[in-house]
Amino acid sequence: MADAIRLSSSLIHSLRFSSPSLLTTFHLASNSPHSSLVPINQNLDKIIPIGPARLACTPRKPSLSFKVRATVNETEQPKWWERNSGPNMIDIHSTQEFLDALSQAGDRLVIVEFYGTWCASCRALFPKLCRTAQEHPEITFLKVNFDENKPMCKSLNVKVLPYFHFYRGADGQLESFSCSLAKFQKIKDAIEMHNTARCSIGPPRGVGDLKLEPVSAPKKD
Repeated sequence: MADAIRLSSSLIHSLRFSSPSLLTTFHLASNSPHSSLVPINQNLDKIIPIGPARLACTPRKPSLSFKVRATVNETEQPKWWERNSGPNMIDIHSTQEFLDALSQAGDRLVIVEFYGTWCASCRALFPKLCRTAQEHPEITFLKVNFDENKPMCKSLNVKVLPYFHFYRGADGQLESFSCSLAKFQKIKDAIEMHNTARCSIGPPRGVGDLKLEPVSAPKKD
């Protein structure tokens, strides 16, 4: 009988080993006249005769699997009302900041947007307003959060959002109106009308005759 046998796939699949830690590959060892299965792994303590050839079990090297955990540093994106288009767009947080900004603007046209963080129309219009600010670096844009400046907004008769005021130097307030994204042409028309070369005579009027005082804390008894 020949020293080598051809192992069929059904024979190999019929082999079962009790040790779960044994990872095996099979090869024929034909240098022995006796047919036996030679244990290579110390966990295998039995010799199983299978024929005139010798089927040896050799352990595979344990494969190492690595789980790479990528740490993503999520940088918190600014909220939509916190995005500015450039140095000519300024956030106003108090009445005094509002008055100072109007005074420092000099003869420049100032466009004031009154908005609410919860206002869907304000959010829809804001990207286009930012592009307009980029197109007109000579204009100062002031952003006034209604919820942070309610007393001032009520004094300025702001009753609907988004709302816009136009100011310029000694001329004071030029125009005011509400506007949505669908009616954004109103803002473009107002810019074309008021953003002309001029020299004001006299100090900036700001909000005109309307006196805005910072809101003081209520007195305690």
